[in-house]
Amino acid sequence: MPDPAVPPTPPVPLDALLARADLGLRRIAGPADPAVVVHWAHTSEMADPYPYLLGGELLLSAGVHVPDGAGAGYFDAYVSRIVAAGGAALGFGVAPVHDTVPGALVEACEMHGLPLLEVPPRTTFSAVARAVWQLMAQARTAELRRVTEAQQSLATAAARPDPVPSVLQQLARRLGGRAVLYGPEGTRIAAAGTDPGEETRTALAKLAEVVRPSGQEPSDARPSSASDTVAGLRLVAHALGNGEGFVLGTAAPQRDAGDHTIASVAAVLLSLLTGERHSGSGAGRSSALVRLLLGAAPAEVAPLLGGDRWWVVHGRPDGRAAPDPVAASALGAALGSSLVDVSGEVVRVLVPDGRTVERVPGWTLGVSAAAAPRDWPAADTQAARALARARATRTPVLRHGDRPALADLVPPHDADAHARALLAPIERSPALVDTLRTWLSLHGSWDRTAVALDVHRNTVRQRIARCASLLDADLDDPDVRMELWFALRRT
Repeated sequence: MPDPAVPPTPPVPLDALLARADLGLRRIAGPADPAVVVHWAHTSEMADPYPYLLGGELLLSAGVHVPDGAGAGYFDAYVSRIVAAGGAALGFGVAPVHDTVPGALVEACEMHGLPLLEVPPRTTFSAVARAVWQLMAQARTAELRRVTEAQQSLATAAARPDPVPSVLQQLARRLGGRAVLYGPEGTRIAAAGTDPGEETRTALAKLAEVVRPSGQEPSDARPSSASDTVAGLRLVAHALGNGEGFVLGTAAPQRDAGDHTIASVAAVLLSLLTGERHSGSGAGRSSALVRLLLGAAPAEVAPLLGGDRWWVVHGRPDGRAAPDPVAASALGAALGSSLVDVSGEVVRVLVPDGRTVERVPGWTLGVSAAAAPRDWPAADTQAARALARARATRTPVLRHGDRPALADLVPPHDADAHARALLAPIERSPALVDTLRTWLSLHGSWDRTAVALDVHRNTVRQRIARCASLLDADLDDPDVRMELWFALRRT
């Protein structure tokens, strides 16, 4: 099945094909309509090509099928069958069978409104087909670029202080039309773009009612989207996925291949924004944020978020650049939490202890031990270390162990004092401390440590040698490694 997040390959305007000087094609019959497009090229010498056409083809023929003495009746039947099959145009090669395009064929194409192209002797049918695919590839690249830029601008708009109006404004600009957000009662909450007039406004509002759940029927009883055409504008309504009755409506003069993808991204963002703003959990998060800003301790505001213990999860996308807000929200949704933070190349998620953190395709995850709010900073460090080890070992999900350890037998004050004394020679160099910790956690592997720290393996060797020198310790001795690991776990 095709990826719904990727726009389909747009067709090629017939005029773009005619503009190719290397082909030398010439239109000799049929309408000069710039709206005529070609979806692909197909060669056939069948007298009746109807069974072999899917629609939208530029049919190429050298007239091998034309019998001697064929008249207007033959060509009328031939062209009518192409039109009935949905053929976009006919290309007729004047060599090697025919010196010129038969006049009766020209008349039949003119009568049936089928564009007829003369293919010169120097141009092969394969060259025409190749040109169609080249133009389609160029159009697809341009469409993908347009969709990518639109997705980025929508994500940026969603991060603004006024996210809902900003997303609608970006959507209206990208579609070249109007974008409206309707509330659960059908009232217009916000709108952006050119006002299409009262007739279109009324039609779009009625279309929104088609997809809005009534609350008295199953959630899947109504379609998630609906479309209509009014006054030359394409109207589309999207039911937002938060289940609270919000609807996104758009009105645009045309419907390009990537417009559905762009509108779908906007609908997802608006679902998150409206869900956070009006749901009980969103109100709790807002209240918790305000209290934190006013000086409350995390333990005091944690009950507003729900749950007593939480996992801290660090996630990093596989083989991609730094995550954007849309990707971060998608990860949070997959983990069952909307408490998401994008920090550079890493996404941090707070997940309630009652949920299970499973593998998420396309992400590498490091998971802390379950922690109460007062221990969240330590859990954040655990998740970061778990993620580093997960990336180094190419493990999709790696969890920090939370079982009782031998270190728990040592009084914390004594353990901390011992750790500070042991690591004092390198404590002023965070790079050395982090490298030693990562190297020990990966059993002395130079390559895995280099991957985890994003440095060259020679850099790891130099840092470990420097640690051994400053600490005056034999790092090949397992007792020394154990003691250092104990100390590093206290920092």
